[in-house]
Amino acid sequence: MKPVFTFIKCDLGKAYEVAGLLVDQIVETSEVYSVSGPYDLLVKFYLDDEKDIGRFVCERVQVLPQIKDTHTLISFKAFK
Repeated sequence: MKPVFTFIKCDLGKAYEVAGLLVDQIVETSEVYSVSGPYDLLVKFYLDDEKDIGRFVCERVQVLPQIKDTHTLISFKAFK
């Protein structure tokens, strides 16, 4: 399993609704944080090693209602 972090920008006033959808509809969701800055949410997903990250984000995450933009980070190593 590999962790993938995705920042999500939501429609105004919809961050809590989007957070609920992520938790309820995407089983790979590990954690969802409300954050400050240019994005509204930071989501940690755990994907199988062979899973295509780009396809996952495009076809499973970006299609949820009230999501305007995403920015995905791929991690290399967890230190603790």
